[in-house]
Amino acid sequence: MDLTTWLAVAVFVAVYVLIATEWVHRVAAALGGAVVMLLIGATDPEHAFFSEHAGIDWNVLFLLLGMMLIVAVLQRTGIFEFIAVWAARRARGRPYRLMVLLTVATGFLSAWLDNVTTVLLIAPVTVLVCRRLGLPVVPYLIAEVMACNIGGAATLIGDPPNIMIGSRANLSFNDFLVHMTPVVVVLMIVFVLMSRVMFRKAFRHDPERAASIMEMNPRDQIRDGRLLLVSGVVITAVMVCFVLHTWLHLEPSVVAISGGLLLLAVSRLRPQDVAKDVEWETLAFFAGLFVMVGALVQTGVIGRLGEAAAEATSGNLPATTMALVFGSVVPSAVIDNIPFVASVNPIVAEIVEASGGAGEAGVLWWAFALGADLAGNATIIASSANVVVIGIAEREGHHISFWQFSRYGLIVTAVTVSVAALYLWLRYFALA
Repeated sequence: MDLTTWLAVAVFVAVYVLIATEWVHRVAAALGGAVVMLLIGATDPEHAFFSEHAGIDWNVLFLLLGMMLIVAVLQRTGIFEFIAVWAARRARGRPYRLMVLLTVATGFLSAWLDNVTTVLLIAPVTVLVCRRLGLPVVPYLIAEVMACNIGGAATLIGDPPNIMIGSRANLSFNDFLVHMTPVVVVLMIVFVLMSRVMFRKAFRHDPERAASIMEMNPRDQIRDGRLLLVSGVVITAVMVCFVLHTWLHLEPSVVAISGGLLLLAVSRLRPQDVAKDVEWETLAFFAGLFVMVGALVQTGVIGRLGEAAAEATSGNLPATTMALVFGSVVPSAVIDNIPFVASVNPIVAEIVEASGGAGEAGVLWWAFALGADLAGNATIIASSANVVVIGIAEREGHHISFWQFSRYGLIVTAVTVSVAALYLWLRYFALA
């Protein structure tokens, strides 16, 4: 590697340390790192701002912005309070029951919506219901985003890496249902059981608060029926377009920003008031992170990691499968899994072809998808949904540090990836 490549790696590591230690705010660290990458020549404006695979992913940013606008309008209707009271009543005020209800709902929704959309809708509900019951908010938010990352692996449209893998490997929606959904169901059960132990200190039952919530009528929480109806129509249209985006030839980002702007236009709300509720810091953080990771792509660092993993297996299909599951975890945990998958996709395609094509060797695609998706739980910057939840928590006055998240995330990632690897081994090799 040349000097520029080594400097790019050093800059990325330095920024990662600053984010992890919180010596500098994560937004300042990411944007500062992006500037340094440009100054040292690891990337250039053309790639940083216009490259699909080595720069800012505008599709992700506009998807986020569109959904943030929708949520900002929707929260003025009272629907989040309605769902919070309904969920608390269904759980009868029991903390663990509530966590199970919220995490299972999050996992299910994330299989049909993208992960970011799911947490943008669920996180505000969680904050409200925890306040109603006097429960700590942070453990519930962490549990939900982890369930979101697991559930998103189930379908073609559940997570952006799946969409990229499906496109590259010519895999259909039904292929993901057959091969990915069963293992994700197993992983969700494992995670629900793990959460009972990991977050046990958060399950403080308050009988008085529980009794008071049981007396509340969820319908009394609705503040603007007209706006709720309008929002419902727009959101339904957006969700239908999300599911059908491959047939409509519309990027999810176009659907989201169109829906957000349309809802803002018909809501009769002042745009400046709605704009105040957009997580601008989160969008800026993503922009800086994309530029830095793009520099690693541009200098060939990520590609070399993928090639090294491929060469280490020497063509042995079971060994290659396990290497892809576990080998995808570390880079996906350190950088966002979207640019990682975009960079390594061509390498996996070559490995699959060399191993016999999409027949028996098709298991390699599922191994790659599971490793990249499940690694999203390891750190706060490993998944787009994680960054969004951290931003929502900070806005509500609840700080989630890098190590607080990773303390749970590393355990969940290790267990779920191991279970996924065992599942693949049994299904495709031991019991085949």
